Amino acid sequence: MHRLKTRPQFQAAMAGGTVSRTPHFALHRLGLVPPDGETPKAQAETSTSTDGSGSVPQEQHAAQALFVVPAHENAGPWLGAMVPKRWARRAVTRNTIKRQIYVAGADFESQLPVAAHVVRLRSTFDRKQFPSATSDALKAAVREELKQLFSYAVRPQKTSKAPKAPKPPGENP
Repeated sequence: MHRLKTRPQFQAAMAGGTVSRTPHFALHRLGLVPPDGETPKAQAETSTSTDGSGSVPQEQHAAQALFVVPAHENAGPWLGAMVPKRWARRAVTRNTIKRQIYVAGADFESQLPVAAHVVRLRSTFDRKQFPSATSDALKAAVREELKQLFSYAVRPQKTSKAPKAPKPPGENP
């Protein structure tokens, strides 16, 4: 799994859209097109930014350039962690949460599509419930919530369309 490192990479991944949410985390994903131009099945299910002709819009080409991988490396998923000071004041807590994000991401690596993912902390953990900055209880709570976040993100998407509602009587077709 590759890690997001630059600000433009994070911005591009966050612009891709939110895939799943939990009370404390949000997962953003930007689908990536492999260099050979073929769209993998998982990518096709999650990508909605094509214009119908099968071509990729200009903005996505610019974003694709941020995630180039040397030919000898596999083109796996990318993962970044965003833990703002606003929601985790202490550096030790931010680092603990980031470590948990990367461990959880590695657990789900084989199930994630080739895409850039950003896990964003979106609310604070209650300091009354977790007084220690790196308590085992906090780590377990973060791990459990990240497991839910990634499980929701990798579940198969339903492609069947909802049945059409019947027309009211007396309406001509």
